[in-house]
Amino acid sequence: MQLHQLRYFAAVAEVRHFTQAADLVGITQPSLSKQIHALETDLGAPLFERVRGNITLTAAGEVLLPLAKRILADVETATREVQELVGLRRGRVRLGATPSLATSLAPPVLRRFRDAYPTVDLRVEEGGSQDLVRDLLRGDLDLALIIMPAAGADPGLRADPILRESLVVASVDPLPGTSPAGELRITDLRDQPLVMFREGYDLRDATLQACRAAGFEPTLSVDGGEMDAVLSFVEAGLGVALVPGIVVARRAGIRVTRLVPPGVRRTIAVARRRDVVPTHAGRELRRILLEYVHDATATAELPPGVEPL
Repeated sequence: MQLHQLRYFAAVAEVRHFTQAADLVGITQPSLSKQIHALETDLGAPLFERVRGNITLTAAGEVLLPLAKRILADVETATREVQELVGLRRGRVRLGATPSLATSLAPPVLRRFRDAYPTVDLRVEEGGSQDLVRDLLRGDLDLALIIMPAAGADPGLRADPILRESLVVASVDPLPGTSPAGELRITDLRDQPLVMFREGYDLRDATLQACRAAGFEPTLSVDGGEMDAVLSFVEAGLGVALVPGIVVARRAGIRVTRLVPPGVRRTIAVARRRDVVPTHAGRELRRILLEYVHDATATAELPPGVEPL
């Protein structure tokens, strides 16, 4: 069994087509078929069923696939790690973050990381937590700042809670029901039109769950926006939205109203794939992130509405 054979096997398992898999790995289809046949001979069992043009995994293929993916991931990690240490090429770290965290927590952390490691290639992806979890599991990200779901993180991830943030009500006008202390209850939103985030945003789930727990289904004025769009729709007077306080601090046209405690709070975690050993650059980014949270807590520099865990 050879590494390139496992790589070819994983490619066929992914696309379920020999010609497309050959294109994916950069060899001819006959060469790929020959290597798959050699792998099957070495293992003593067929790995694919080929029936009427459909490619499916056999029982042996189902057993081999997760092992092959883990071996290939470990080899890639080992290669990057050694190359980083001996200086054969620049390191690389890929960070995912939700929109609110990408504009608040990520910038000072990345500034520290860049100062310490100026030659490491930094790549940042912004998206909802569900999208970031998917990309982590696919191997497209090394680390991600995500919102922990109520049911806990995906078992394929190691997710360490680091912060808790509170959601506020964003609007352009004072809202009925606001107390003298400047707070609202979730039930006060029953008759308010809500601007809603698109599917895949954890803020959508948090808003819907909070409203339903309070005994009502919210009325949506606009459904399906990204963070900037939702805030712009609120500024235009189309409705109100539940958002992290840190994203409205710089929006002069938006009024912020706190929720009566305990309100709606979310746990921020730093996550990575459980079955992949992090690279040197990935470990250092995580260390610097935790160091920044500690320092910002000590100097009261965390964004408004955010507290350490």
